[in-house]
Amino acid sequence: MKLGVSTDFSAAHSLPRHPGKCKNLHGHTYKVEVVVEGEKKEDTECVADFSEVKALIEEVLELVDHKYLNEIISYPTSENIALFLREKLAKKLKDSNLGVALRSIKLWEGEGKWVLVES
Repeated sequence: MKLGVSTDFSAAHSLPRHPGKCKNLHGHTYKVEVVVEGEKKEDTECVADFSEVKALIEEVLELVDHKYLNEIISYPTSENIALFLREKLAKKLKDSNLGVALRSIKLWEGEGKWVLVES
């Protein structure tokens, strides 16, 4: 069974190799949609507690929230940001006792633009 959680963060970046305005320093409010997968547990009848999953996601987002992403990710395109978040969150979930695995991350860069990374 799959379970999803959405949240957001804000950050700045620049893309010097971009041919347009994105080569300049600018910021976004990113929306993150995370899907995890696991079995429904007999004792709780739930896959996982939404708040516990969201807490782990927010721990990972602290790495990028209100940061200059170029100092964290070598070339912070939306694709590379999503890959960075996937790596960090997959490890955090694996090390937790929630019993779920990461299935996908969808990263929205503002309205109407997104990248989807599936595990």
